[in-house]
Amino acid sequence: MISIQGKGVSTGVAMGPLYFYTRAKSTIRRIKVTDTEAEWGRFKAAQAKAIEQLGELYEKALAEAGEEAAILFETHQMMAEDDDYVESIENLIKEDKLNAEAAVTDTAAQFADMFAQMDDAYMQARAADVKDVSGRIIGILTGVVQGGIDSDVPVVLAADDLAPSETVQLDKSKILGFITEGGSGSSHTAILARTMGIPAIIGVGKQVKAEYEGRDVIVDGGTGSIIIDADEATRNVMMAKREEQIKQRKLLEQLKGQENITRDGQKIRVYCNIGNPEDVSTVLSNDGGGVGLFRSEFLYLNCSDYPTEDYQFEAYRQVLSDMGDKEVIIRTLDIGADKQIDYFQMPKEENPALGNRALRICLNRPEIFKTQLRALYRASAYGKLGIMFPMVTSVWEVKEAKKLCEVVKKELEAEGKPFSPDVEIGIMIETPAAAVMSDRLAKLVDFFSCGTNDLTQYTLACDRQNNDLGRFFNPHHPAVLRLLKMVCDNAHKNGVWVGICGELGADLELTETFLSIGIDELSVSPRSVLPLRQKIRETNVSAVKEKVLADLLGEGSAI
Repeated sequence: MISIQGKGVSTGVAMGPLYFYTRAKSTIRRIKVTDTEAEWGRFKAAQAKAIEQLGELYEKALAEAGEEAAILFETHQMMAEDDDYVESIENLIKEDKLNAEAAVTDTAAQFADMFAQMDDAYMQARAADVKDVSGRIIGILTGVVQGGIDSDVPVVLAADDLAPSETVQLDKSKILGFITEGGSGSSHTAILARTMGIPAIIGVGKQVKAEYEGRDVIVDGGTGSIIIDADEATRNVMMAKREEQIKQRKLLEQLKGQENITRDGQKIRVYCNIGNPEDVSTVLSNDGGGVGLFRSEFLYLNCSDYPTEDYQFEAYRQVLSDMGDKEVIIRTLDIGADKQIDYFQMPKEENPALGNRALRICLNRPEIFKTQLRALYRASAYGKLGIMFPMVTSVWEVKEAKKLCEVVKKELEAEGKPFSPDVEIGIMIETPAAAVMSDRLAKLVDFFSCGTNDLTQYTLACDRQNNDLGRFFNPHHPAVLRLLKMVCDNAHKNGVWVGICGELGADLELTETFLSIGIDELSVSPRSVLPLRQKIRETNVSAVKEKVLADLLGEGSAI
């Protein structure tokens, strides 16, 4: 039995085979082959499998997001069968005696360069398609699976860490839990795990070794404990703990349909954070009151080129329709920093967390922003929509973003395309500048939503992705909480409501504090809704408020 200790970031106990995430190889071996017919056969087999995979993705996208979203995979199927493309690969294999991987790589580079140099924008966009198709074929040839998991049974997935673009491709049905070498509690792997309601442990370093792959592992996301090849006694203890957690979860089920109201009558909205339309079912099954944060950037991360207006519209429409009359707040594109997308061709920055990201990109590249806003307003006809701008620091940014909203609404009206006149506009409070300026910003918007992950990062000058900072990254720091109180005070003076959509919203140790300072809405991972509701219903705000505020303002014990 092997015991390893990490940091638990998503609670729960899971058991299954250990599997290491398979990432595409950065370099392709180039060798001369003697049996060119056999090598050509390898390519044809990989091509056929790629076409089959793309067909399955087409059907999945058609069912989940509509024809506009699915057509990308149909285009990729056609690319994989293109006569000129296949002929180039065949010549490199049979005449130049190149191995199949190298032949596909060279052909992809040649065709991508050819498309990129064309004058027509549509044809230029095909450069990304040929790279994507070729990458899929090369992955099959090299044994690297699209989505990183080649297993017939669910697994506990181990990785160094996962980029946002990698997490969106994972087959979620095959994941029992996560283990990562590095990362942090606010990394995208941790956020994904909490959304899925599965255990996750980070910061294990090199303790989980490659030779452990395939062996039985038990992970406890609450304690950060990892046990490989557990003895019978340990297994029984962990399984009993798992059964107790399931039992507690069933007890919480009794809270479904109940109000989020404190013992002394204070009501608060409990919403959910999601990353794609498929998460809505989890929101509804956990009795979420709405969607407080739809991370729209995952639509971009899941595409090989800029997502079209219709593609985005279908995704937003689906979420709004599925949520019925419940509110859905969609955050506009928030990339940059740790969320990089190749086709945006962003220049490398020394400090991307302080660089060109989120609303800054949208205001610098209004054609991208406008496409998203058009899709959002069109989708607003199908439900109750709120639009939220991230990474705000100044009044002028909000004014400029709202001006573009007005331009879009006038265009849609002229085109006869329906949209709701009641779309709420809000901003993320995730920089100290926005918190300090919240009195003026409140005059421009309908709501604030506090992104506590970034607010903590920028307030404490602590990189949220750096697990080595440990205790220095402290979301409970009085400076962060005082900023939140300032935001609430300024918002309420101007008739604006305030939510929290960062991971801190689900921290039950702070629920009393949030209720005491006047937070109106908490948006959390779907699995956190019922535990949070229980905590709210157990709280008497009038009995704790005086002490909470005294602690917060330094008049009582230090926080």
